Amino acid sequence: MKQIVRTDKAPVPAGPYSQAVIAGGLVFLAGQIGTDPATDTIVEGGVEAQTHQVFANLKAVLEAAGTSLENVVKASVFLQNMSDFAAMNDVYRVYLGGNSPARTTVEVARLPKNVLVEIDLIAVR
Repeated sequence: MKQIVRTDKAPVPAGPYSQAVIAGGLVFLAGQIGTDPATDTIVEGGVEAQTHQVFANLKAVLEAAGTSLENVVKASVFLQNMSDFAAMNDVYRVYLGGNSPARTTVEVARLPKNVLVEIDLIAVR
């Protein structure tokens, strides 16, 4: 049995997928990019600003699912350019540094809307 999660505090999915799905006590979040849900535009200011917005979006979805960043067990980070790793990591540390979930970070050829970073999460509920 699964439950679909939806919140207006995060961007509307751009395709046939959910912001998150709850199944078996876990919450699986779709990847979030640095889109401001109020304006539907990508935030300006480089990878740091985009990563902060990504976490604002992820936090909103986690809260809608009845959990929080403290319960994240796995993160996947997708970077347009691995040279942004240190800057992204500094922001990541603010949100998940004390939690230390398992993580994968990869460089990809292209991300939606040509953003610099996308992150998805798995959390316990």
